[in-house]
Amino acid sequence: MRRLLLALPFALLPMATIQANEHGHHHEHDQAHGSLGAHEHGVASLNLVLDGQLLELQLESPAMNLVGFEHAAKSAADKAKVAAARSQLQNPQALFGLNAGDCSLSETELESPLFEDDEHEHEGHHGDETHGEHSEIHAHYQLDCKKPDELKQLNLAELFERFPTTTKIQVQLIGPSGQQGAELTPAQPRLSF
Repeated sequence: MRRLLLALPFALLPMATIQANEHGHHHEHDQAHGSLGAHEHGVASLNLVLDGQLLELQLESPAMNLVGFEHAAKSAADKAKVAAARSQLQNPQALFGLNAGDCSLSETELESPLFEDDEHEHEGHHGDETHGEHSEIHAHYQLDCKKPDELKQLNLAELFERFPTTTKIQVQLIGPSGQQGAELTPAQPRLSF
């Protein structure tokens, strides 16, 4: 299922090392958690792999970017924000501007401590589980594209519009033209395959 995306970090590791060296330092937070990037509000990452007719996407974002907070949703207003974000994340074709290629969604996985709290409540469980101060939302999608040659670009304009506190998305793409990386913003939301 995740075979392609699991290989992506290793394929792009040289690029991440170059970027880290350009910035001239590593944050202690990064080293303590063994990650390549720090949890930074407003910034998300998106990995894409197009291999034949299979398109896989993985979005990782601080919960703050998508729901406006990172604590467990206790109030009705917070629970509504979590439910709304979860609902919007269920439609990757719209969020990522994937209108070409005749792609159909074959698999979706949404993971976050915020979603777990919502699920536990629906199941009748009320745990005292505490979460770290840095909650994240991870979304993994697998799409089957009947005409992958028609996929020409990624357009994140809709994602930036629906989640306006997201100001920057670090994109890593492996496709027919090789690998590439870009930093997309509301002013520059497109990347060609």
